[in-house]
Parts: sequence; structure tokens; C-alpha cells
Amino acid sequence: MITSQVTMEELVQKYNVAAPRYTSYPTVPFWDNEAFSRAAWTNQVYQTFQQSKEKGISLYIHLPFCESLCTYCGCNTRITKNHRVEEPYIASLLKEWEMYVALFKGERPLLAEIHLGGGTPTFFHPDNLKVLIEGILKHADLAPDRSFSFEAHPANTTVTHLETLFDLGFRRLSLGIQDFDPLVQFVINRHQTSAEVKEVMLNARKIGFESINFDLIYGLPKQTLATVEDTIQKAMLLGPDRISFYSYAHVPWIKPGQRHYTEADLPHGAAKLALYNLGKKMILAHGYEDVGMDHFAKREDELFVAFQQERLHRNFMGYADRFSPLLIGIGVSSISDVWGAFAQNVKTVEEYHKLIDAGVLPVVKGHILNEEDLLVRRYILDMMCKGKVQLPTGAPLNEQIIDELSELVADGLVSITGDLIQCTAIGRSFLRNICMAFDQRLLRSKAQNQLFSQAI
Repeated sequence: MITSQVTMEELVQKYNVAAPRYTSYPTVPFWDNEAFSRAAWTNQVYQTFQQSKEKGISLYIHLPFCESLCTYCGCNTRITKNHRVEEPYIASLLKEWEMYVALFKGERPLLAEIHLGGGTPTFFHPDNLKVLIEGILKHADLAPDRSFSFEAHPANTTVTHLETLFDLGFRRLSLGIQDFDPLVQFVINRHQTSAEVKEVMLNARKIGFESINFDLIYGLPKQTLATVEDTIQKAMLLGPDRISFYSYAHVPWIKPGQRHYTEADLPHGAAKLALYNLGKKMILAHGYEDVGMDHFAKREDELFVAFQQERLHRNFMGYADRFSPLLIGIGVSSISDVWGAFAQNVKTVEEYHKLIDAGVLPVVKGHILNEEDLLVRRYILDMMCKGKVQLPTGAPLNEQIIDELSELVADGLVSITGDLIQCTAIGRSFLRNICMAFDQRLLRSKAQNQLFSQAI
């Protein structure tokens, strides 16, 4: 119930502000890079490895190359049709992995998760992906319940890609679709037909892949209620196990490719939220369950099971069905997370190769979390993954957090009972805003420049 009788339109106008997506806390713009060093980072890696060997390591591998620029994309990419870049890049990835393995001082890591992201992982030839994964696996043992996944472009994912990765242990794939409408695809320069997507899915199912995710985006240029309805209908006919229905992040000051269209081409505020509400209604009507923020899964999918069992986790890749204290990211721009610290690699391929060739771990910035950071991180993760936060009695920040939430309580976005803070049904559309009330670094910030995309 909206206690102050505020309408949804008024809520959208009020809360459609720049807000983090909270794939980490602190968020990257508020990292204390001056206090960070490679020595401090490698020490944190070793400590977390020692403390969590039984849980295993998550490994993220960033493959940045794409043959063409998708203008909506906010990822770190390198556009090229020159496939001679593949082998040198894989050689550098394996050298970086060996640097991390060396930090474990002779103990073999247990691999619980591998995720290939990008860029376009299926830019790489299947034989080169085999070299990469076999090179990774020879330095590690495999967890019995391991989860290997990769992102794929439907227009260039071949049967050989699927067979090769399946043979290497991959059982999940995520298809980057975004939208099926021809005009929207033209504007964002992302082209694949529903027939191509269907073919990849049928091949993947036949080979034995157990979970297929669709990435869809709302708020893209030229999208309307009619085009979103058509996209969701086509997606439902194909029946993926999971759906990520993301809000388009318009950040042209960071990604100049987004200047290929204008603000006038974009749905804003209430119009954008209406696209999400329509898509969500259709997805739920087809038997999917709402999981976290912008994610949906079938009841039998492990992501929903993790949500039900309150073991859902959120990291730089979005939501995950497991938590690994040690997440190592290799490749350009990759971010690593050892719970008490973050580190990010250099962002250009040239600098990455240069540091790797010099035998230097290619981290360029990072953050060591203090006690307050760790406390707030847990609160934000709980709100993002469980929709509720139990404040420990007498804990620091309790009064301040409850005070910051008072207006959201009045607007019906959260409820507070004692020290239990819960997101309401209406509040789920404003989850990023709710998390901002916990974000001590953002609240103390005097930054004048817009750092994040709009919340809605």
C-alpha cells in the first residue's frame, strides 16, 4: 500500500534518478584506488583462497572481440574482423591464469564456476576456445557441482561451438537477443532472427545443454509496447529456462556508440516502465518466476531454486545460483572479487598484452573493503537477492539507514518492522533506489557529474 497515496506516475518522476545497478559495493566510481596496490591485492587473493578452498573458485574470462559494434552496448569491446587476434589473446589469458595459480603456492584450486563473457565469446574459433579451456583446466581440479556457462551471439554460434564447449564441460549458455523487432535491431546494429535463435536452441538442446538464458532489454531506441509484446511472444514460443530482462543503460558520455541515436528515440520514465511491466506480466503468465531484479526463471531452474532457498548471489555478471568467495576475472577490464577486496584489469588489449609479457599481473585499480563497506555490502546483497534486510540489533548505521528509508516507507516502497526492512511489491520496480539508502559512500559523495544510468 502506498501510504502517502502517491501515484505510480508520481513515483516514477520522483525516483527516476541516476542510480547504481549494485553488482558490487562499493560501486566502482567509489573505489579507493589510492590505497590499493598489487601487493595488497595478491595478499587478499591468497588469504581468501586459504579460507575458502572447499567452496571452490569462480572464474570469469573476458573475451572482448566483436565483428561489429552493437550501439546499445556498455561492455568493454574491441571491434575487428581480424581473427588473427585470437591466439595471442588466449596466450595472454593463460599466462594471467598461471600468475594467479602461482599465488596459491603449489595448491591446486578447485574450479566451481567458469563464465565466458564479452564481447562475443563465439567470435573465437571453437579450436581456440578448446585451447583456452584445456589450458585453464590443467591447473585445477573440478568441483562435482561445477557450473560452466558462456555468452553467445545467435547469428554466429555454430554447432561446432556448442559441441566443443559441451565436451569441455559447459552446460549453460546465454543468448544475447535484446529485441526481435527489425527496426530496433537496425538502430542498435544487432541482427539475428527468431529462426536463427531457434536453430541454436534446438542444436543446444540436442547436444545436451541443460539451461538456456535469453538476454532481453527494455528501453531501447524505437521500442514500443507493440514491439516489446512481439519480442516477448517470440521468446515465450522458444521457451528458454531463464530470462534476463534488463533496463537499457543510456550512458553516451561513457559509450560514444550510443550517440548513433538521440534521446528522442528512447522511451523515458513512465513509458519505459510500462515496457517492463508489460514484459514482466507476459513472462510471469507463461510460468516463469520473478527472481531478484530483472531476472526470471522456470521453477525447476537452479536460479529459482537458489532464490527460494535464499542462497541467490549477485556479482559483476548479475545474479548467480551460488556464492564463491573467490571470483577471479582474467582478460581486459575483468573485475575480480575476493569478498574483502576488488580489482579490475587494464581496459585496452595493447596494455594488457604489454603487462602480461612483462610478467606483471594486469590489475590497474581496486578497493580493499573496510568494516563499514563489508556491513553495507551484506545489506545491499540481501536486499538485491532476498528483498529484505535484517539489521543486527544495535549495529552501526541502523538509525541512519532507517532515517534514509523514511521517505521510501511513506511512498510504500519498503516496510520496516523493528530491525527488519522489506521491499514491497511496488518497491520491486525501485530496487536500485532502495539500495541507495544503504549506500554510505554515495550518500557522502559530493560528486557533481552523473556516474550512473537512470534507475528506470
